[in-house]
Amino acid sequence: MNHPRIKNRPFQTSRVSRNTFCSSLLLTRHSCSFPAITAVFLACVVLLLAPISSAFSGTTKCLQWIRNTDSLVLAEPSGRIIISRHASALRIPASTLKVLTSLAAIHELGPAYRFKTEFYVQGDGILVIKGYGDPLLISEVLSNIAGQLSKRIAHVKAIITDTSYFSRSIRIPGRGHSTNPYDAPPSALSVNFNTIVVARDEKGNIISGEPQTPLTPLARKIAKKIGATNGRYSIGEDSDLAAQYAGQLFKRFLLKAGVQVSGTIGPGLVGSDAELLYTHYSPFTLKQVIRKMLKYSSNFIANQLLITMGARSFGPPGTLAKGLKVFRQYVKKNLELKSPVIVEGSGISRSNQISAIEMMKVLIRFMPYHRLMRKQGRVFYKTGTLKGVKTCVGYIRDGNHNLYPFVVFINRPFCHLDRITRCLQGLVPSTS
Repeated sequence: MNHPRIKNRPFQTSRVSRNTFCSSLLLTRHSCSFPAITAVFLACVVLLLAPISSAFSGTTKCLQWIRNTDSLVLAEPSGRIIISRHASALRIPASTLKVLTSLAAIHELGPAYRFKTEFYVQGDGILVIKGYGDPLLISEVLSNIAGQLSKRIAHVKAIITDTSYFSRSIRIPGRGHSTNPYDAPPSALSVNFNTIVVARDEKGNIISGEPQTPLTPLARKIAKKIGATNGRYSIGEDSDLAAQYAGQLFKRFLLKAGVQVSGTIGPGLVGSDAELLYTHYSPFTLKQVIRKMLKYSSNFIANQLLITMGARSFGPPGTLAKGLKVFRQYVKKNLELKSPVIVEGSGISRSNQISAIEMMKVLIRFMPYHRLMRKQGRVFYKTGTLKGVKTCVGYIRDGNHNLYPFVVFINRPFCHLDRITRCLQGLVPSTS
């Protein structure tokens, strides 16, 4: 007897051999006694229900840690739900919200989008730097820009920083007043994530904490004020400080490239008499920016993307309100999500809320970009942490390289998120 081939899916073992076995035995019932037939029937029931019992026990084990404050969903690659609990309840997603921000940015800006920064010369040798929200103006990039500018200008008499593409001093809900890098402010012109890296030498003097970045007067002043020792610190809450720091760092790299720089560094606008000297396009595509954002869980990059989306859609200056308008329109019209509450793009705010089932829809749409996430073993993932909140979303890859999206939202103090994710891995076959 020929049987159709059954595809191997999680929680579905092939019953062909078992059905054949039972059928062949029951077909011989004319030669069996009643007790024998009864025994065969019971054996067949056990065989047929075995995979169901195994799957049920596995899913039950994974649900044992889920309380009323938590949510869990695991789905097949098609989106069919395998296991879920409290899937429709709104939860705080923490940094897993960055997956949704990434998806919105890819839709609005395009995966190949590159940020730009413009350099003008006006008056008698005044260099004007206009930022457009590039979150990856790092020291190595600044060094390359200085090299390009040195081919076009020999003497700079002053530096003006134009940050008008973003509104000044944008306040991000949930962002604290600390010197931690995750509290760095957004800015149209920002370098090194609006942070400084410092260290102390043997005599206790403040020095640069990374060889590629010169120590500027402002960085030294900030480090001294906050009592910095070793590490990375936010420059503070004021976006004007971000522009000043950018101007000082550009000056250092221009000097190193052989450009004479004198005069002051201060805020301003591109003048009507200004001539475009050079347009720098980031060496990083949006996909590469997102990869770095997800890897380091950068709140700064997430909200730079959000504000940029608003500025491009509704015109400058970029504001949080404009960015959120674009974000919410995408969530509602393109993803058809109805219940999320989004107040910023990084997940740092506890006011952000989304259900596990709607985050699952996000993951289904994000599947082509899953390699932008961190990877451990056969799991691609993004975690999130706030006080009393631990979350994890991503994909578990099976033996055939199919992706099973999962969402775990724990909205209470809990130290064993890894147990749940390991349990979910056990429900997805690792062999083909």
